[in-house]
Amino acid sequence: MTLVYKIMTRRAWTDAEVSGAYIGSPLDLKDGFIHLSTAEQAHETARLHFRGQSDLIVVGFDAEGFGDGLKWEPSRGGELFPHLYQALPVKGALSIDEVGLDAEMTPILPDLKP
Repeated sequence: MTLVYKIMTRRAWTDAEVSGAYIGSPLDLKDGFIHLSTAEQAHETARLHFRGQSDLIVVGFDAEGFGDGLKWEPSRGGELFPHLYQALPVKGALSIDEVGLDAEMTPILPDLKP
């Protein structure tokens, strides 16, 4: 099993729990897919895109569970990132963890399983 992760606000996840699916952040909606990261990519994603944001969580999913909706495409530095071309089903969440901030307001992710 390969795990992929989505970093988001707790509020966004709470809203998704009500509807049953997460349709994406404003950036996801603009790009036409939900940006996900592997365990190895998530720390840099958090640093680059979520600095200074509080009340964040990181939600883990089984990549294989998305079937053909998940595409591995080049992104940052040509590295392949998981992009989901469908809504993210709440029932597929395998883990939900709090994200802290260090003294410089950089997100601190928990240890993530690959």
